[in-house]
Amino acid sequence: MNDNNGAVTVAVIGSGNIGTDLMIKVVRHSRKLCMGAMVGIHPDSDGLARARGLGVPTTSEGVQGLVALPNFGQIDVVFDATSAKAHAANAAVLEPLGKRLIDLTPAALGPFVVPAVNLDAHRDVANVNMVTCGGQATIPIVAAVSRVTPVAYAEIVASIASKSAGPGTRANIDEFTETTAHAIETVGGAARGKAIIILNPAEPPLIMRDTVLCLISTPDPSVHEAIRASIRAMVGDVATYVPGYRLKQDVQITAVPDDQPVGTLTTGESAAPTHQVSVFLEIEGAAHYLPAYAGNLDIMTSAAVRYAESIADTIAAPAASPGATR
Repeated sequence: MNDNNGAVTVAVIGSGNIGTDLMIKVVRHSRKLCMGAMVGIHPDSDGLARARGLGVPTTSEGVQGLVALPNFGQIDVVFDATSAKAHAANAAVLEPLGKRLIDLTPAALGPFVVPAVNLDAHRDVANVNMVTCGGQATIPIVAAVSRVTPVAYAEIVASIASKSAGPGTRANIDEFTETTAHAIETVGGAARGKAIIILNPAEPPLIMRDTVLCLISTPDPSVHEAIRASIRAMVGDVATYVPGYRLKQDVQITAVPDDQPVGTLTTGESAAPTHQVSVFLEIEGAAHYLPAYAGNLDIMTSAAVRYAESIADTIAAPAASPGATR
C-alpha cells in the first residue's frame, strides 16, 4: 500500500543488526519505501527501541505479532532478517496472506536475486532470496567473467570481521556455504562453484575482503582484456548501491601450470582450464547503523533495499491507476 508520499510500506522481521540497518536505510535514505513495522522477539532489543524512537510500529511477538498489528493490511513487502529455519516458518504464515517476501537468510526457498546481475528476473515472485553476504559480493564478479567466456570453476573466499558475525550468521555457516555455492552456479554462471567463509578475529576489526578465483579455458589475450573490462564495469554497477564496494588491486589472469591438478575442481564436461582469473575485493560499509568494517552486512541490506525499490513501482502501479482497487 502507498503512504501519502507514494512510498510502498514495508516491514522488517528481525530486530538484530541486519534488521535494524535495513530499517535505518528505509527511514533515512529510501524515497520509494516507508517503514510499516519492526518485528522482533526480544522486547528490549536495540532494534525495537530504535524503531519506537522513530515512530515505527513494533511488536516483540514475532510473525504472529506482525499479523496482529492494526496496519498489517497496509504492508506490501516484508524483509526477513532472522535465520534460515525461522524464515521457513515466517514464509508459511505470510505468503498465503499475499505479502511479498525478501529473504536475507540462507534459507533459499525462493529464487536468488543479486541486483547487479539479475535485478529484473524475478519481479513477480512472492519470495526471493538475497543469497548471502559473500554471494552478493562475489557472484557479480563470477557473472562478469562468465558473460565473456565460460567459467569451468569458481571459488570464493569471504573474510569478515568476527565482530560482524552475529548469532544468526554463526548458526547458518553450513547454509552459507551451500547457498552461496549454488548461487555461484545458477546466477554467476559457473559450471561448478565453491564458497568458503572466514571469521577474522583481528583487532581492530578488518573491513570485509573477498577473493574470487575463476578457471577459464582461453589463452586469447583479447579475451583476457574483455574479462578485465567486464569486471571493472560490474564493480561500478555494484557500487551504485554499495558505494564501499571496490577492487583492492588489479585483476590478475595467469596461466594454469601444466602440473596443477585443476581437473579435480571442474565437472569434466568442459575444456581443460588454461588460465585462472583472480579478483580481490574490499567492501566497506556505509555505517548507517553498523560499523564501517561490517561491509558483509551492509552489502546484504543495500542489495535488499535495491531490489525492494525496483519492485516498488510495480506494486504501487495498481494503486495509482484510476479506478483500481487493492
